[in-house]
Amino acid sequence: MRVITGTARGAKLKTLDGLATRPTSDRVKEAVFNIIQFDIEGRRVLDLFGGSGQMAIEALSRGASYGVLVDQSGEAVKIIRENLKKTKFDQKASVFQMDYMRYLSTCRETFDIIFLDPPYAENFLENALQKISEIDILSEGGIIVCERPREKEMPATVGDLICSRDYCYGKTAINLYTR
Repeated sequence: MRVITGTARGAKLKTLDGLATRPTSDRVKEAVFNIIQFDIEGRRVLDLFGGSGQMAIEALSRGASYGVLVDQSGEAVKIIRENLKKTKFDQKASVFQMDYMRYLSTCRETFDIIFLDPPYAENFLENALQKISEIDILSEGGIIVCERPREKEMPATVGDLICSRDYCYGKTAINLYTR
């Protein structure tokens, strides 16, 4: 897995071994960043299910001003920190080892782009969207990028969040929510 473009273009990122995480495929990642390419420069990014950190790192490489990466796995947090250091974004990011709901319950920041790519078998995606809507951490004009299995249906609205776009790439689907 590599950074596609930007200041860290070509940097190879470490990933977790085994099946504990499901990294976003290069095809899907490239498609997501083509969709949001004009919304990244100078923006604050939250990667709520960080894994290897690749989504936030790609955004930072493309000009995002700051990233927050969250994962409950100590092993994932270690890899995220290594990847941030390797790409020289460690000073432009904060990393938290905690459950996503615990992070959201304590969050007092706003973000312009929020990446949600939780384990597919759980209801984490729906729960995270509901909590984000309740605590109002998405900036005006902000975007939530949700990755899900194609067969999983997502609601058209969650609180004040509206699904503005829906894309399919093989077995993976992407939903964009805005306020």
